[in-house]
Amino acid sequence: MSRETRTIYLERSSYRRRRARDAARLLPFLALVLFFIPALWQISSESAGISAKSALVFLFLAWIAVIVLSFFLARYLKAPVVKESDPQSETAGHD
Repeated sequence: MSRETRTIYLERSSYRRRRARDAARLLPFLALVLFFIPALWQISSESAGISAKSALVFLFLAWIAVIVLSFFLARYLKAPVVKESDPQSETAGHD
């Protein structure tokens, strides 16, 4: 009745890649929220006078940020998966 001990935790590279995929899935929703923030400014600050110029600058900066984030996420996810070596399995074979 020998049982192999299983680790509960995932490898770091696998875990990071899964979190990057989750971030890529959430990126369109983040973009949507960012794009509607200037509309909320206009509604909440009728008397404060946030100009349309400021809203447009924010919109274009948010757009550029989403493009840059999606570029780096796509680049990270497209990279080949590098397997980490398990130090326990390397020492187990050298008895």
